[in-house]
Amino acid sequence: MAAVTATSMLGSGARTVSKLTAGASDTITYQAGDILLINNDSGGALTPTIDGAGGTTWPAPGLGNVSVAAGLTLSSIADGAMVAIPLDTIKAYLQGVITITGADGAEISILRF
Repeated sequence: MAAVTATSMLGSGARTVSKLTAGASDTITYQAGDILLINNDSGGALTPTIDGAGGTTWPAPGLGNVSVAAGLTLSSIADGAMVAIPLDTIKAYLQGVITITGADGAEISILRF
């Protein structure tokens, strides 16, 4: 299990983006404003799951508490495709230690603003 190192986007100019080739299970840290990039160059379609170990339920206005225990399974990412996920939009799933599974062979990066 490897950890993805975030790339700071503060300041001006170009920077080299840190990336990790995903294995069976990798971890990320989340700070407000982070953007997760998943570049699938694995040779086949991938369906990653993002799961915070501390997530059980999350209050949803108008619905009550919603279960987030199983994590968030993303839509299939085709080989050669790249997705960007503003992590603030899925923060309910990011409680505790956060793991990404099902992304074997993809390149994972976090842009930190």
